[in-house]
Amino acid sequence: MAETRLRCGNGWLDLSRPHIMGILNVTPDSFSDGGCWQEPQQAIAHAARMLEEGADIIDIGGESTRPGAAAVTIDDELQRVLPILEALRQHCPTALISIDTSKPEVMRAALAAGADMINDVRALGQTGALEAVADSQCAVCLMHMQGQPRSMQNTPVYKNVVAEVCDFLHQRILACTRMGIDRDRIVIDPGFGFGKTLAHNMQLMAQLEQLQRCRQPVLIGVSRKTMLAGILAAQARTEAKDFPPERRMTAGTVAAVFAVAHGANLVRTHDVAAVRDALAVWQSLTTFDPLS
Repeated sequence: MAETRLRCGNGWLDLSRPHIMGILNVTPDSFSDGGCWQEPQQAIAHAARMLEEGADIIDIGGESTRPGAAAVTIDDELQRVLPILEALRQHCPTALISIDTSKPEVMRAALAAGADMINDVRALGQTGALEAVADSQCAVCLMHMQGQPRSMQNTPVYKNVVAEVCDFLHQRILACTRMGIDRDRIVIDPGFGFGKTLAHNMQLMAQLEQLQRCRQPVLIGVSRKTMLAGILAAQARTEAKDFPPERRMTAGTVAAVFAVAHGANLVRTHDVAAVRDALAVWQSLTTFDPLS
């Protein structure tokens, strides 16, 4: 049975309801909003807006992990995320803040500056990453990725994508617990679009409930992703390029609700208000008792 609460630093999330993670990319090259929030004032205003719209967590990212993205140095990533984290912590002292990073050095600096969660596309697989978070009380999100961002979409191959993703996440959970990271701090993410074809993504979404075998809360991130363009293009009998990121908001919102209906506990999104409203309607419809 999955944990019913998630420890996030000094706070907790009650997992009896779904939660929303608002995306704050402070990068020049993220696939959807690269360059939009690099200035601290803009970033803080956007984060505050997402909190007002219903975000439970703000996820700050200083390195793009879109397909084909190049790595950034430790210093560059620190210069991007730390000023935003420190300013947001001062401006919104009770907000839960996540840092999207794989670098142990960035993790340590972010935790020292008040981060509540580490969201790692490499599932704490970099040397020193487990040690960087073990002595804290932060939450950790372990994501599955086949390959590396620069080349992960070249030729992704699986014998059974659902089983392989579940097995990988199970092994990373064990690595965490052996390091002393309690299960009430661990979230898992199947990694839609990270080393996966459209067919792989569809199989994962269709069998999302299989992730419950890992007995951990599930985070999904499909917001504005290319897989949505692939689905829309197939339905419209056109090409994915006809559906750029700004045309994928509705599709991503529907996918988020579908995921929650099939066991996801947290939704990572660019479009907080839309997902909030959609989840509110879904919850009202599914809990309505016509006899009351």
